[in-house]
Amino acid sequence: MTSNNLSPTGTTELSLCSPYLGSKVFALRFTSTARGARLARRLVAVRLDEWGVAYGTGAHETVVLVAAELATNAVRHGHVPGRDFHLSLRVADGLARVEVSDTRAERVPPRPGELVGPRPELSDGGRGLLLVDALADRWGWCPRRGAPGKTVWAECALT
Repeated sequence: MTSNNLSPTGTTELSLCSPYLGSKVFALRFTSTARGARLARRLVAVRLDEWGVAYGTGAHETVVLVAAELATNAVRHGHVPGRDFHLSLRVADGLARVEVSDTRAERVPPRPGELVGPRPELSDGGRGLLLVDALADRWGWCPRRGAPGKTVWAECALT
């Protein structure tokens, strides 16, 4: 058995122009488990460092925390048995954008500005989007393109 490592379609030309060609992009599917969310957080941290957003900087810590909260929410609130979640990280022009997609369309988060403050009964959780709202410059959600579910995204300045 042989494989074509250059291209799965056998072509060597780009089929369309991507708006992200000038940016750094990391995208991967993860199992919808606590282990998958933890791995997503660690890989985002490593990738940011490789791209020049050094460990220990405020920007690095902020983006990693936002990615971890979005991944954890996908596992806790968007889990559908047998389905993964998808995380993408894009860095361009001093901005990091994290997108996490899951397959659960009927459970959607509130819109930005509609979050209620922490409540005493949230002692063991329920603060993820409050952290995202406080740390990210912008965030929101939309229906997932081309598949059932939703995508929750957040943007953080790297300066």
